[in-house]
Amino acid sequence: MAFTFGKLAGKFVLAGAVLAVLGTVQPTLARPQLPAEYRFQPYTGSLPACEDGGVLGTIQSRFSSKESEYWNSSLQIVGYDRIRETGYRSNGSDYIPRRYCTARAYMNDGRWRQVTYWVGENLGFIGWGWGVEWCVAGVDRNYAYGPACRAARP
Repeated sequence: MAFTFGKLAGKFVLAGAVLAVLGTVQPTLARPQLPAEYRFQPYTGSLPACEDGGVLGTIQSRFSSKESEYWNSSLQIVGYDRIRETGYRSNGSDYIPRRYCTARAYMNDGRWRQVTYWVGENLGFIGWGWGVEWCVAGVDRNYAYGPACRAARP
């Protein structure tokens, strides 16, 4: 019995030594931590503000098109209030620059709904200009952004 305990103790000592050596080695980063502007020339980090008329107008027109074409609905966004930024480059400076926003949208059915959206640099048509992705809570019928538009948030 003492002979098997000695072999087992030796294995524990060896495992402890390996863990001690691994604990002293610094892990390398999986990806560079340079801002995207330094790695790729087209990025400047300048994005339109959350309350920019072009951004809100894009959401308004695309929402109306989606509702009428895909869901055969006449639901439209009439106006916005409580517009605020919820994050800027929240994923890190080495990703594509994005501004995360939220607003309350007044719909033509008389209800207020929460709109979550983000504006990304060079994510427009064929990579030209800014692009916007949005989700209206309660009207994301195919759950593209998960429950309550969770995936559209930072």
